[in-house]
Amino acid sequence: MAKQQYSALLKALAVDNSIPIEQAAVDLWLKDVNNPLRWLVRPLFQAFFVLLLHLVWLFKRLPLPQFSAHGPLQKLICWFCRHFVSREANLLILRHYATESNILNFIIDNTGKDAVTPLALYPKTIEDMKYASFVEHDQCLFSAFAELGHWQRLESPKQTLNWTHWQPVNMDDFRVEKRWTQFLDFESAHALFMCLFCLLLKKDEYRDAINGFNLDQSMAVRIGQMIGDPTLTEMAYNKHPLYLVGPWNLGQRFLMHGFFTEYMYARLEQLREPQTAPQCAEEKAE
Repeated sequence: MAKQQYSALLKALAVDNSIPIEQAAVDLWLKDVNNPLRWLVRPLFQAFFVLLLHLVWLFKRLPLPQFSAHGPLQKLICWFCRHFVSREANLLILRHYATESNILNFIIDNTGKDAVTPLALYPKTIEDMKYASFVEHDQCLFSAFAELGHWQRLESPKQTLNWTHWQPVNMDDFRVEKRWTQFLDFESAHALFMCLFCLLLKKDEYRDAINGFNLDQSMAVRIGQMIGDPTLTEMAYNKHPLYLVGPWNLGQRFLMHGFFTEYMYARLEQLREPQTAPQCAEEKAE
């Protein structure tokens, strides 16, 4: 595929850092969104698969025995990502595991509840995702919130922030082999797989997964109080976690959840680096 030149808008977006987001994520996204096939096949995929998704959604709610196939689902996703999904999209997926795990670990570390299990989902390759599965990714989110229990509102920001389980995202740590068959952009690939997710998860597992995005607002509220920045809730597109919805508009909600974790990660990394730099300098001096 011939190299595409950025439009005037994409050139502007490439340097706009008004909203916190790491440049590595911006570069990956703009390259992925500039894929010509994204503007050709994605609308066709969404038109067909959104209708199919609703049919599968209805089928799973018939009074029939529930079934799931997490293992085959995960293996198929990894095989497809390895061979057909763009390298940029694969790197964005791996980044998402790390950014969300960091956000949740930050909340856990700074809530003061030692019994809550920190997340360890930091895959570095597509192969790792067979084990750090998308299903486990969702379940860890729900388990963390359940273990944290009721949130006690903070009247003032925390004076000292805990970064014990924070793992900075280093793009050099990710390994994604580039293949000539990797032509699909992030959104087109998601459109292809959303029906399979619905089919191969139990009805409540899938319903919970597509509504877990709304916990973005809850995470933003908690972190905003911890660091004294109430504007963080503006970064959450998915809101009102008590309002459960079906699969309508799933592609956009899914994508905006990814943006949210990138925004929150970058905002927290802006705080972490100045705080940990003196400590690193002391360790080197010793």
